Amino acid sequence: MIDMHAHILPGVDDGPKTIEESIQLIELAIAEGITDIIATPHAYSPHFDVSKAQVQEKLALLDNALKERNIPMNLHAGQELRIKDFLIEKLEAKEALSLAGSKYVLLELPSSAIPAYTVKIIQALLSSDKIPIIAHPERNRAIAEKPSRLARLITHGALAQVTAGSLSGHFGKGVQKLSLQLIEANLIHSYGSDVHNSTTRPLQFHKGLDVLDKHKLHDIADILLENNARILSNDDFILLEPMEVKPRNWWMLRR
Repeated sequence: MIDMHAHILPGVDDGPKTIEESIQLIELAIAEGITDIIATPHAYSPHFDVSKAQVQEKLALLDNALKERNIPMNLHAGQELRIKDFLIEKLEAKEALSLAGSKYVLLELPSSAIPAYTVKIIQALLSSDKIPIIAHPERNRAIAEKPSRLARLITHGALAQVTAGSLSGHFGKGVQKLSLQLIEANLIHSYGSDVHNSTTRPLQFHKGLDVLDKHKLHDIADILLENNARILSNDDFILLEPMEVKPRNWWMLRR
């Protein structure tokens, strides 16, 4: 299995602080059956801006440490790119990283809104032969208030990634409920842990998959994991026809 969104590089953002903590997270990932991790530290966000050079340096350091300890994990470079109007320039200049060198880029929206230029950025990325995957839309307040906002972005060519902890209930029942609704509406296309540490932002990869299984969504879980693998092979995703998100107890989501 492949984790396509993980903060596992030491000392660069709000992920692990030391290489020992990074190795601990990787050992937990191995225990869950994960064979490949795409490292996606924050870039261009208000709080962290990890450069391509930093990603490559820390990735090589961590990879060497794993080899010295005979720990079997395949690491790949990436970034969680906060949406900015200069993003296309950075990618074309090869100053920003796609996911594992593929056509897919992990795009982060602000937590409370969708910028007015988001569709324009999506269209520009597609014109540059890049496909944006929107990170954890289930934790965006504007999408929680009106899920059709995510559907609009998907219609314009974006994809979306759900976080394991959102499905497991780690971020609360409201986020969990919305995650399931977005998945049932075929508005989610890939699956990542978004792990930062072993306590407040844990892996929970299998816990999230267990929730999908409990809700009889194992076929969709298989598609999400297959799409993760297709990032590494740079193949097109399996896509299902988007449907309307049916409101169920929306008052619960605003708690």
